[in-house]
Amino acid sequence: MRGEELAFEVGGSMVVVTVREFDPSKDTEGVEAVERICEVGPSGKLSLFTDLHGDPICRVRNSPTFLMLVAEIGQETVGMIRGCIKIVTCGKKLQRHRKNTTEPASKQVPVYTKLAYILGLRVSPHHRRMGIGLKLVQRLEEWFRENGAEYAYMATEKDNVASVKLFTDKCGYSKFRTPSILVNPVFAHSLTPSSNVTIIQLPPNDAELLYRTKFATTEFFPRDVDSVLNNHLTLGTFLAVPLGSYSPDTWPGSPGFLADPPPSWGLLSVWNCKDVFTLQVMGASRVKKVIAKTTRLLDRAFPWLRLPSIPNIFQPFGFHFLYGLGGEGPRAQKMVRALCAFAHNLAKDSGCQVVATEVSGQEPLRCAIPHWKMLSCEEDLWCIKRLGEDYSDGAVGDWTKSPPGISIFVDPREF
Repeated sequence: MRGEELAFEVGGSMVVVTVREFDPSKDTEGVEAVERICEVGPSGKLSLFTDLHGDPICRVRNSPTFLMLVAEIGQETVGMIRGCIKIVTCGKKLQRHRKNTTEPASKQVPVYTKLAYILGLRVSPHHRRMGIGLKLVQRLEEWFRENGAEYAYMATEKDNVASVKLFTDKCGYSKFRTPSILVNPVFAHSLTPSSNVTIIQLPPNDAELLYRTKFATTEFFPRDVDSVLNNHLTLGTFLAVPLGSYSPDTWPGSPGFLADPPPSWGLLSVWNCKDVFTLQVMGASRVKKVIAKTTRLLDRAFPWLRLPSIPNIFQPFGFHFLYGLGGEGPRAQKMVRALCAFAHNLAKDSGCQVVATEVSGQEPLRCAIPHWKMLSCEEDLWCIKRLGEDYSDGAVGDWTKSPPGISIFVDPREF
């Protein structure tokens, strides 16, 4: 992508801003400097700093197609933006089958669309209100259109007024979905899953078949889910079933399971964000740090008490992301609780400090997911925009105007 120059008048003189593709050989240090100054925030207030481990495109590089742009004045990096493109489910339609076949007379099948995602928009505080953020979004949208994307969306905190105004007022995006980010601390003690539940780790091909059969019509389901499940950052897909129904030794494979499923079951996959980036809470008072440390010391000394200790989130910490969470049956919530306890212990053994997931606010299994309100975001905000006129979603209509479904599939490559 060619660079583009934009001129502004500042203090009576003209300033030229260049927007171009990120060059890892010369832009990494400047990008990291902007990340630090944008995320640490005002002194004395809690904020979240992200350490990208020297890889500014780490949060998009696992996507099928991605791009990062930087804005610079002279030799100084003053802003950046990242984007990626994939094919996802935007709705479903009824497909009828011919007679004299073993298939059901009709079934729901997914309708796919090419979707772009914007993340990591940053502009240095010293260079805001110059139109740099707007220009970065517009240039990225040009690339989306060139690559056939039909929609673009972004996620932000609902109280991030500046970001919401930029996208909704100036870029033509509309508020679309309000999922919940649920975060649970990893304690110094292990959790004990229910003794009436068996947890089985599925081979990737079994996991793929189960997801495509049960979740392909879920909004935002990635058509290349096999790439996600086979990625080295996916630590495994785990199925919870009632004790006595199946075991690792008697597992019949997904075809056998789907032909004769137990009355209730739960499913989730685990993505290792720790090897991609780490987080750190900044601006906490000494009192808060001392209280948190005290809970950890007590938890380590008396693990049998099962104290809800506060992990050390004031130093760089890693986390696991739970995705593809779902289940069926009257005891599905119990299955999900068992899976979350199992995932907690997996994170503990890996040295992570928290476990996170993101689900629709209407998700029926949401109440079974343990989380701390003080660490979670009850209403994340997703905004969406239609990019062109020729679409593959005729059965759905304009996706931007569709009502929310009960569930969403959150791709871990974009978290």
